[in-house]
Amino acid sequence: MTQQGARWTADQVLALAPDVSSRKAGSKLGAAGPWSEAGSSDEGTVWGLCKGSGSKPYQTVVDIADASGPAYKCSCPSRKFPCKHALGLLLLWAGEDGAVPRGEAPGWAEEWLAGRRKRAEEKRTAGEDGSPSGSGDPEAARRRAERRAERITAGATELEQRLADLLRGGLATAEQAGYGLWEETAARMVDAQAPGLAARVRELGAIPASGPGWPVRLLEECALLHLLDRGWLRRDELPDGLAATVRSRVGLPGSADGPPVRDHWLVLAQYETADARLTTRRIWLHGAESGRTALLLSYGAAGRAPELALPVGLAFEAEVSAYPGAGQLRAALGERFTPPAPTEVRPPGTTTARAAERYGEALRDDPWLDSFPVTLDRVIPVPDGGSWQLADADTDLALPMAPSAVTHPGLWRLVALSGGAPVTVFGECGHRGFTPLTAWPEGAAGQAVPLC
Repeated sequence: MTQQGARWTADQVLALAPDVSSRKAGSKLGAAGPWSEAGSSDEGTVWGLCKGSGSKPYQTVVDIADASGPAYKCSCPSRKFPCKHALGLLLLWAGEDGAVPRGEAPGWAEEWLAGRRKRAEEKRTAGEDGSPSGSGDPEAARRRAERRAERITAGATELEQRLADLLRGGLATAEQAGYGLWEETAARMVDAQAPGLAARVRELGAIPASGPGWPVRLLEECALLHLLDRGWLRRDELPDGLAATVRSRVGLPGSADGPPVRDHWLVLAQYETADARLTTRRIWLHGAESGRTALLLSYGAAGRAPELALPVGLAFEAEVSAYPGAGQLRAALGERFTPPAPTEVRPPGTTTARAAERYGEALRDDPWLDSFPVTLDRVIPVPDGGSWQLADADTDLALPMAPSAVTHPGLWRLVALSGGAPVTVFGECGHRGFTPLTAWPEGAAGQAVPLC
């Protein structure tokens, strides 16, 4: 399944960068100039000394073989993980030009590795002992859940009234009232402990300023919000799966209670979204044996990158457990048995017509779904007026790209990779179009190319 010991590509290294500035800074350090005493071991450790602004070089070491994911240590003062020196060292190692020869780790690197092994062993031993963690008071937890449900119900009832007032007064009043009305309503949903409702209300506030046709878009989003409201207020009448989806969309936390699925998981894509409060990292996985697609979510406070990072195009063996909810693909990453390594596995592709059908089918289970993951096989990026589309190489059908994808630099990487020839593209298909995230060239030997 995987080629143990094979080196990563530069794209796979840079996919680990916590932000754009780190990616640029790390790329500048991917040459031999600032490095000395660099080396690597058969066990998957890379180390080196990087010349900085001070009198002493920075000591940088990366543990690639750790089953819990790449781990980094650098003596620089950066609080980013990985820092630019770790990225530069991995880029140097990925170059395969002899700049990072095999050897024995120096004492400072071996000391850090020994400490990591000791902590991992202590954690494993503690887990085998089965020491119970504080389970708390189940009755108190039940009462807290009931009180929160009551607050959400009160908030959803108030939101229904505000939506009715908006429609009664006419959609034009939304433009006249400005964003303040929606922010006030969103704050009320936060008070009701319904962050999912609050987020959707804030999105409504931006629609009147979104250009021609905004009344239609506002009406559509109001209808979806009304549907979610009614779903919550009548959740006891819904099927279990749909009720779980409604709870998730409203903002109630859930736990990954599905049975663990052990598989070799290919990292399909990784990208981030951010607002003033939170950075969210989305990682898509494909199970080589199970054929399942899973979404991992990792969070970081504003200005800080989430901890979980997996190189796109690599595969690792692990257990994954699903969250409840009809049509929900979110999962939790459990025990990892191997480190990420290069693989020839690719997700099975489909046509553009079938991709649109799969999104429609997914909407039956989750009407609030913005997009659905899908892999397109043998498609060619072609211009379409002022936009772009992905055209089937073997039919006369195509999928339009989402507006955000057309303005993203990844489009030109996709066009260059294709060169007019068919490629395999993984991405998200939604009502705004298709957003390409990763692509593979024709032929089994081609490496994954991240587009986001």
